[in-house]
Amino acid sequence: MVDDIKEDDFDVDEGGQVEIIGWLYQYYNIEPHDKVVNINGGPIKTNDIPAATQLFTTDWVVRYMVDNSLGRLYLEYFPDSPIKEKLFYLLPGPIEERTDSFDLSKLKVLDDAMGSGHILVYAFDLLIRMYEEQGYGKRDATDAILAHNLYGLEIDKRAYQLAYFALMMKARQYNRRILSKPIRHNLHVFESTVDVPNEVFEKINASKDTIDDLHTLVSIFRQAKLLGSIMHFEKKFDFDALFCAVNSLPDSTQLDLFGLQAAKNTLQSILRIAQVLQTHFDVVATNPPYLNRMNGDLKKYVKKYYKAYSGDLFSVFIWKNIEMTKQDGYSAYMTPFVWMFIKTYEGLRKSILDSKQISSLIQMEYSAFEEATVPINTFVLKNDMNADATGTYLKLSDFKGGMEVQKKYVLTAIADPSVGYLYRTKQTNFEKVPGSPIAYWVPHKFTELFTDRKVDGEYDLTGSQHITADNKKFLRYFWEINSEKIGKKGKWARYSKGGPFRKYYGNNHYVVDISLPALKFYSSNSTSNLLDKKYWFKQGIAYTDITSGKPSFRFFVGGLFDKSGPVLCNVKELNYLLGLLNSKVFSYYLPIVNPTIHMQVKDIKNFPIIHQENGKLAKVKSVVQQTIEIAKSDYSDDESSNEFENFTILTHIAEHQKSPTTKLLIFFDFCDKYVPIQFRGLIFYGKLSKKR
Repeated sequence: MVDDIKEDDFDVDEGGQVEIIGWLYQYYNIEPHDKVVNINGGPIKTNDIPAATQLFTTDWVVRYMVDNSLGRLYLEYFPDSPIKEKLFYLLPGPIEERTDSFDLSKLKVLDDAMGSGHILVYAFDLLIRMYEEQGYGKRDATDAILAHNLYGLEIDKRAYQLAYFALMMKARQYNRRILSKPIRHNLHVFESTVDVPNEVFEKINASKDTIDDLHTLVSIFRQAKLLGSIMHFEKKFDFDALFCAVNSLPDSTQLDLFGLQAAKNTLQSILRIAQVLQTHFDVVATNPPYLNRMNGDLKKYVKKYYKAYSGDLFSVFIWKNIEMTKQDGYSAYMTPFVWMFIKTYEGLRKSILDSKQISSLIQMEYSAFEEATVPINTFVLKNDMNADATGTYLKLSDFKGGMEVQKKYVLTAIADPSVGYLYRTKQTNFEKVPGSPIAYWVPHKFTELFTDRKVDGEYDLTGSQHITADNKKFLRYFWEINSEKIGKKGKWARYSKGGPFRKYYGNNHYVVDISLPALKFYSSNSTSNLLDKKYWFKQGIAYTDITSGKPSFRFFVGGLFDKSGPVLCNVKELNYLLGLLNSKVFSYYLPIVNPTIHMQVKDIKNFPIIHQENGKLAKVKSVVQQTIEIAKSDYSDDESSNEFENFTILTHIAEHQKSPTTKLLIFFDFCDKYVPIQFRGLIFYGKLSKKR
């Protein structure tokens, strides 16, 4: 701490107070985090969830989230407020003026996965400015913020303690006497409850319905450490009646045989947290946990209550938090950006696009956030549906580097909204593209293409694939097998298995065993899959599923294929489709529907297609055929090609400079492999037995 950390990081005036607490706690958690997330890739246990999901939120991202939610909300009431000049990360865009009444003491801000409290502490600073502008002194403002404005929830007790400490230090910055009196605050930590003795309920003076509600809450909170803020309640509770009932229990000052005092404290804690979870907030801002390796209990719970958003814990938080937001309120997030594109989160996207408004969004460069192994975005939703509203988006994908680089380009865009990576668009455009990806950079003309025909309606494409379950046993390179045994009448078939980037032709290295014993294995083994025979030995278009942003499609002569090298079979106008898929248009389209490195058949099926007139179609097919021949010639110049005969460069050597012709090696079937055999300089002809 003394030698490696800058002194400014400890300086309150430099904003270091929050940063240092958060980062120290994250580094403290490195070993337990790595231990938990690397164990066999299995589900995360309940007690390990905090270690697996605790990530500190970068300071400028916190400021973006709060400036564009709490800050924007305040400006909607007071558009001429000088506070606007202090909102350094407020993205440019129109701000709608509100005319309803405003009471700052009733403004509520929640972080329901607060960690070490970074978001709440920055919100505290902003709220102080608001109170001062409304005529309050700093001391009174400090008390009001703690008592009325800021709320936090956390499943990790150590993180909760740090958040409480950070918030108290922030409060003391504005009121030196704050710690000299009882402090009312709204920070809570989830604790799983044990059964409350029946004797306790018998001593509560309340109606049967109220007692039943208490039983229900105790039952739910048995899983408090597992569920945390995603707890689901079937009904709206009457908390006035519940608190009154619990407070009817006498305070125990003597020997507490039935644990009345402990039970009373537990029930009061449950009620305080449940009340927060059933409150609607003006602003909810958080960096939620990222967790898709849920244990059985958590997965079952999420599937039951949040099925459409169950792809990851962060997607559950996205939806639950916007639902906890008041009408016209804001929810702000930092999450992986996969929710914007892939099929797993299609339900979440459609729910947001149908009923909420994306106010602003920043998509960061793929590897910018080094603390997590996932690409990140930060965004703000408004609990309102306005079809004519225009959101503001920043696409930082081209700017390599860490979070400081991303910060630089965000500030540049705020200072100069004309930069090429700032976009404004209506979210109704997203629904025109299959799967509704949040493709904000796509021109309107391009989205209009999706109302036309698409590949799926024009071609018979298969999503089927062959799985051997034991590639070492059932796959060979073509040069290991006698060519006479490869084909429809042989025991081996050509096999498409992906490979490096190569367009139009190539990557024909493998063959797969299709002998009767092998077919029997594929059909009976639980982890194998036998490709439907109607796709066997069909010419088609092969591609590599791992694209790394550069898709490539090739002519396939026919055979079988697996998930790494899928083949589009039964393709009419094969050359036309092959040329189209290898075009710049498809390369532009693919990141819109799937920015990951794995291309899927559905991505191809949804590609819009416009057929040309016969004359133009013939020309395209002819050009593609020429390209295939060129690619084939290039591929056959490689020694690993099944069509290699000689190096092309040798054809340009003068006759008198050529080496004497050498005899070709003779290959034999030997131990299930087709190999050249030569002993002491002599080549033996004939078939060797397996014993030999």
